[in-house]
Amino acid sequence: MRKLNNTIIVAVDTGYGNIKTANTVTPTGITAYDTEPTFTGEILQYNNKYYRIGEGHKAFIADKVIDDDFYVLTLAAIAKELDGENITSADVYIAAGLPLTWVKTQREDFRKYLTKNGKVKFTFRDKQYNLKILGCKVFPQGYTAVIDRLSEMNGVNMLADIGNGTMNVMYINDKKPVESKCYTEKMGVNQCVIAAKNEVLNTCGTILDESIVEQIIRTGKADISEKYYDCIAGAIRNYCTDIFEVLRKYEYNSELMRLYVTGGGAALIKNFGSFDEDRVVFIEDICATAKGYEKLAYNALLKESEQPKKPAKPKHSDTNAADTSEETNEKEVTNNAYDQSDKPSTES
Repeated sequence: MRKLNNTIIVAVDTGYGNIKTANTVTPTGITAYDTEPTFTGEILQYNNKYYRIGEGHKAFIADKVIDDDFYVLTLAAIAKELDGENITSADVYIAAGLPLTWVKTQREDFRKYLTKNGKVKFTFRDKQYNLKILGCKVFPQGYTAVIDRLSEMNGVNMLADIGNGTMNVMYINDKKPVESKCYTEKMGVNQCVIAAKNEVLNTCGTILDESIVEQIIRTGKADISEKYYDCIAGAIRNYCTDIFEVLRKYEYNSELMRLYVTGGGAALIKNFGSFDEDRVVFIEDICATAKGYEKLAYNALLKESEQPKKPAKPKHSDTNAADTSEETNEKEVTNNAYDQSDKPSTES
């Protein structure tokens, strides 16, 4: 998190596999209860319900505002980030993101979803939180993980952000994104896990716990027999091949461009993919995207604070105008990240 005057900026990367802040990672699992659960743990109490956070993964849905799950998960993520500084009451500004090709159509709905309660009280891990949500900025996923590397992105570069549910592909040419070459594919790590489980079931007749596959993806090893390991590793290698086939569909050529791989799938490609090591860069910090959201939101709010205050608008003024202004500000600070990529940061 970052502080700007009396505002605390908290970035939340709402993935299908994990919810990340700049300093925390929580599996995107959520189970609701009408009464207090028997076992303690990551329990959040909000709006007369109890939620167990972090067990399993949420199923892929194309619209994250369809239910309250991602809202509750966001509250838990904010609480974990604040807990690192022993803060339970704060004015919070949320920095979030959406897949590249979803931003234009879903940005405002997602912003309104995350800010639907200006003031919110809840309990998480037996601590009471009292938050005032001041606002939210929504950025495109993927590129935020590499904003600190833009200075090295001369020529043609491809970014592959492989999450649990989707893979976002973006061209970054001479340090700037090519908006006409941004793509989202439903080809995340979870699809690889499913493929590996199916392969073990078909080959060995065994129902496999997905945590074994996830461990192999992350570390390249697991305490299992050679027979099962070879079966799982073979399925993962096949999936890596499929990933590169999709990238080639979008004109990926290792001889002409560098490839930057980020997200949870970076370990998958690094451990099991076949690639030119001199032409592929792995960003293995799973919190890199959240850190990027945080930095861009800080820059945007700092810029806003330095501008002269405008007269208050009449109550009947068009709220769509405010939404448009917010979106314009996000685009401006995003472009500034590219334009100033060669300049040293002056942020505190």
